[in-house]
Amino acid sequence: MLLAHGAGAGMNSPFLVAITELLAERGVAVTRFEFAYMAARRDGGPKRPPPKAETLMAEYTQMIADVAARKPPGQALLIGGKSLGGRVASMIAGAGLQQGLVPSPVSGLVCLGYPFHPPNQGEKLRTEHLAGLTCPALIVQGERDPFGNRSEIEALQLSPHIAFAYIGDGDHDFGPRGASGFTRKGNLATAADAVAAFVSGLKPLR
Repeated sequence: MLLAHGAGAGMNSPFLVAITELLAERGVAVTRFEFAYMAARRDGGPKRPPPKAETLMAEYTQMIADVAARKPPGQALLIGGKSLGGRVASMIAGAGLQQGLVPSPVSGLVCLGYPFHPPNQGEKLRTEHLAGLTCPALIVQGERDPFGNRSEIEALQLSPHIAFAYIGDGDHDFGPRGASGFTRKGNLATAADAVAAFVSGLKPLR
């Protein structure tokens, strides 16, 4: 599984490190990567706002080709990411696959905290490409995510190929409130369980 980071935190964020470790325990190999703008920040460059998601598709597509060239024959390749990273992957799954722009077969899409809209701007949806998605997909979403909570999502008309796993009282990083009865550690494990179950249900590549 190829995972990209969110808009403001790189591939070594506590969230992505924890998810990578949990998925590895469940038999899912993960490759994390950073977009060039985030790598530049790490090297001391200015902290500019992230580029538009559309402009990051080429970088992601190149990573797909790189990972596909290294993976064992017949092993499934999934794409996805945290927030912005998952959005870019979903755009590739929605357009790149259908237009033959992706150089290798992709078996599925996994979005961890999809940014359905900016916080407090529910009218600015980022879902047009998700309506016609034909790639098997899983979106793991906190129930109270400010970028799209459960009640908002369930009112949308999205592709039937998208499955959802909702994380109890979770925010954008799946963190619950103190009195909710849920824990961050437990919620991350639940998210990893959902992803592993999704992966195991995919049809193997020929």
